[in-house]
Amino acid sequence: MDDHTIDPDIAPPASSNPTGWSADRRESNGWEHGTLRRAVIHGVCLYNSGEFHESHDCFEAEWYNYGRGSTESKFLHGMVQVAAGAYKHFDFEDDDGMRSLFRTALQYFQGIPRDYYGVDVLDVRTVLTNALSDPTALHGWAITLDGEVREAGTEDFAYAESLEH
Repeated sequence: MDDHTIDPDIAPPASSNPTGWSADRRESNGWEHGTLRRAVIHGVCLYNSGEFHESHDCFEAEWYNYGRGSTESKFLHGMVQVAAGAYKHFDFEDDDGMRSLFRTALQYFQGIPRDYYGVDVLDVRTVLTNALSDPTALHGWAITLDGEVREAGTEDFAYAESLEH
């Protein structure tokens, strides 16, 4: 664990026992990297609310905390690509750009545990794969966090805004 990724204000998972969390770990309320969990919470909620640019920023800012090739780095880089691909599809109707980003994301997600920091990575991979041939697979889809669909609230927007400073 890196001291700069500890965040004691991050709550334990609402349910399940995702990779990255352990009840036996004291730091960051059981999270190996509390700041990663914080970025995931805000990034997922913003994604599910259609705020793809802000979601991208949450994942990207945290991605810089990890060295190239680490599981954390690959996961976050993949999530950056997911948000950017959705942005291309929904905001610019650029499905070729979306496909390119999703192919890269799928490469980053190789070897990432199925339930990573509360994100159902298998579901993300399945939807991205389906969207390569049918971009409408994204329509109505939401990323689950701890088995639930959460949408953005004021705290998620405030977090994303704080990254700009």
